[in-house]
Amino acid sequence: MKTYSTKQVKNVVLLGNSGSGKTTLAEAMMFEGKVIDRRGTIDAKTTVSDYTEVEHIYQRSIYSTVLFTEFMDHKLNIIDTPGSDDFVGGVFSAFKVADTCIMLINAQNGVEVGTEIFSRHAERSNKPMMIAINQLDHDKANFDNTLDSIRQSFGNKAVLIQYPVNPGIEFDAIIDVLTMKMYKFKDDNGTREELPIPADEADRAEELHNALVEAAAEHDEGLMELFFEKGALEVEDIRKGLAAGIRNRGVFPIMCLSAKKDVGTKRLMEFIINVAPSPDWNEGAETIDDEIVPCDPNGTPSLFVFKTAVEQHLGEVSYFRVMSGKISEGMDMVNASNDGKERLASLYAVAGKKREKVTEMIAGDIGCTVKLKNTKTDQTLNVGKNWQFKPIVFPEPKFRTAIKAKNESDDEKLGELLNRAHQEDPTIIVEYSKELKQIIVSGQGEHHINILKWHLNNTNKLEIELFAPKIPYRETITKMAAADYRHKKQSGGAGQFGEVHLIIEPYIEGTSDPSKVKVDGKEFVLNIRGKEEINLDWGGKLVYYNCIVGGSIDARFMPAILKGIMEKMEEGPLTGSYARDIRVAVYDGKMHPVDSNEISFKLAGRNAFKTAFKNAGPKIMEPVYNVSVYVPSEYMGDVMSDLQNRRAMIEGMNSEKGFEVIKARVPLAELHKYSTTLSSLTSGSATYTMKFAEYQQVPSDVQEKLLKAYEAEEKDE
Repeated sequence: MKTYSTKQVKNVVLLGNSGSGKTTLAEAMMFEGKVIDRRGTIDAKTTVSDYTEVEHIYQRSIYSTVLFTEFMDHKLNIIDTPGSDDFVGGVFSAFKVADTCIMLINAQNGVEVGTEIFSRHAERSNKPMMIAINQLDHDKANFDNTLDSIRQSFGNKAVLIQYPVNPGIEFDAIIDVLTMKMYKFKDDNGTREELPIPADEADRAEELHNALVEAAAEHDEGLMELFFEKGALEVEDIRKGLAAGIRNRGVFPIMCLSAKKDVGTKRLMEFIINVAPSPDWNEGAETIDDEIVPCDPNGTPSLFVFKTAVEQHLGEVSYFRVMSGKISEGMDMVNASNDGKERLASLYAVAGKKREKVTEMIAGDIGCTVKLKNTKTDQTLNVGKNWQFKPIVFPEPKFRTAIKAKNESDDEKLGELLNRAHQEDPTIIVEYSKELKQIIVSGQGEHHINILKWHLNNTNKLEIELFAPKIPYRETITKMAAADYRHKKQSGGAGQFGEVHLIIEPYIEGTSDPSKVKVDGKEFVLNIRGKEEINLDWGGKLVYYNCIVGGSIDARFMPAILKGIMEKMEEGPLTGSYARDIRVAVYDGKMHPVDSNEISFKLAGRNAFKTAFKNAGPKIMEPVYNVSVYVPSEYMGDVMSDLQNRRAMIEGMNSEKGFEVIKARVPLAELHKYSTTLSSLTSGSATYTMKFAEYQQVPSDVQEKLLKAYEAEEKDE
C-alpha cells in the first residue's frame, strides 16, 4: 500500500440504529475500493466487520471495527460501530479519531431511537455529520416519510444532495441535485451510468438544486456574494460551501443508498472525498496541559491509542491515530503516561481481521500495531515530546451487578479477566467493594454485561454467577447522645481495663466547636484539648475531640479510642454500612495503673460509640441518582408510573427533538435492571442516563425493612 498524505486521508464513523445497514455499507465501500473482491453478508457471517464468534451468534455489531478502503487516490478509514446503546463505548472511541459521522437511517422506519441517541452524542462531541438514507430497495421503503422524520429531528440543516427515482424493490436510480445528473445502476455491483435528468423530474431537481446552492452559499461570504451576482454557483463552489457548513455543523447533507445492492455507495464515497473534512480540518488535538497539537505531517511524531483488543494468535492489538508527524516501522517511542519505551515492530492498515502491512503512516491516518509492552487505551506515544492527549470521556454506567466465580479457586483468574475486559472496553467498570464485600461490574445495560458473561463462560471457560449487588448505604445520626462503656477483663495474669465517656452529635458543615452541651437533661462542659478532623474515604467527616481534663485518661490512649470509633464507623451499628458526618467528644473515663492498655481503650471507645449511636436518632442514608429518561410521548404515562413506583422524585419535564425528557431523582436501590424494564415498557424506544447525586435519608418504612433484614442476616451468620 502507498503512503497517503494527510490531505489524502478521510476518517469517518458509521452511526445508526440497529438494522440501519452500517456493516453492509462498510462491505460495499471496501468492495468499491477493491480491498475485498466479494461482499460478505451478515446472514452468511462473512462480513469483514462483525467477525467475532459472539457477533455471529447475535448477528449484530457488538464491537466497533476499524476498516479502510482506497478510492480516487484517497484512503478512507471507516469505523463501523454497534447500533445498540449498550455498546456505545465503541462510538465514543471512534469520535476521538474520526472527523466525520455518517448517520445511516433505515428508509422503512425513518428516524429511530438509535438515530436520536447517536446524533445527541455527535452533537456533544461537536462532530460534523452527514446523513445516508439506506435500504431504499426494501418493499416497505418510504422516502417521503423518512425525509419528514429527518427534518423534524434536524430541521433545515438537513439538505438533500440526492433523491431516489423509484424507491422500493425496483430501486435502481438516484437524481443528484449537486451534479445535476441521474445515476442509474445496472447490477448489484455498483455498475452505473450517468444520464441526463428526465424531463418529468427536471422541475423538482431544479428546485432542490437551488435550495442546495442557497445552503452552500450561507456558509461562505465570498460564495454568497458570487451567488447574488450570478444567481448560481458552479459544482466546485457548492462543494466548497457545503464543506464549510459541514465543518461547523450548519449543514447535514442527505445521500441515498441501497448498501445491499451497492446502489449509491460510490457516489457517497466521492462526496466524502470531495466535501468531508480532512484530518487537519480544525486547530488540532488538545493535551491534558491544554496545549493544541496541530495535525501536521511535518510535526513531531505522536500517536494516540483509542482502542485495544486481544486476538487469538496475535496477542494484544493497539489501534491508533497518528496525531502529528510521521511514524515508521521500527520507530522507538515513549509512553507519556508511564515513560515506558515502546518499539513499533510492525504497522498495519486495518480492515477488520484483515491487515495490510505498511512501512509508515502520516499525521491523520489510522492503523494498528501489535505487542506493545505497556501501552493501553487513552495513552499517547511520542518521539521527543511529552504530549498526553486528553482521554476519551465515556458515558456513565447504567447497569450494575455483583459477580463471583462459582469456584472460589477461580477468584484470581476472574480478577485478571475482568481487568482485561476493562482494558478492551473502558465502559465496563470493575471494582472490588471492601464495604459490600463484593466485586461490582458496571456497564451500559444488561445485554452489555451478558456479553461479558458469555466471554467468561465460553472464551475463557470460567463459570461465574451474576446477582443483585448490595447497596452502599450510609449510617448517620440526627441528634446528640451520650454513653459510657467500661471494658474489664481479668484472666490470671495482666488484665484489661479501660473506661470511656463520650458524647456524639451530627456533624454539620460550618458549625462552631462544642463547649457546653445538654444531653437528656444533663449539662456537660467540654474543654477541648485536641481536635482531629477526618475526611472519610467513603464520604462525609468524623470530627474527634479530646476533652479530657485532670488526666482521667492518658493522652497516649486517645489514638486507641479513635481507632475503636473508626472501626465502628467502618461497620455501622445499624446495617454494617459505613457511618458518616459525626462529631465525637471524649470527655471522661478511667484507667488502671497496671491493666490499662491500647486494646482496652480501643474496645471501650468502640462500644461506647456503638451505644451512643443507637440513642442518637440513627438514620440510614441511601445513594440517590439524577436520572434523565428520553422517551417517546406515547409511553410517557407508563414510564412516569414506573418511576413513581421506584420512589422517584420527578424534578422536571421538557421536549428534545421529538422525545420527552423526564428528569428525576431515583434511589439506587430502585434502579436494578431499570434498563431492561424501560426497554420492555417502551418497545426499546427509550433510553436514559444516570449519575450519582447525593445521599439522602431513607423513608422510615424502608429503614425498618433494612434493619430487620440485617438482624436476620446476623442471626444466620
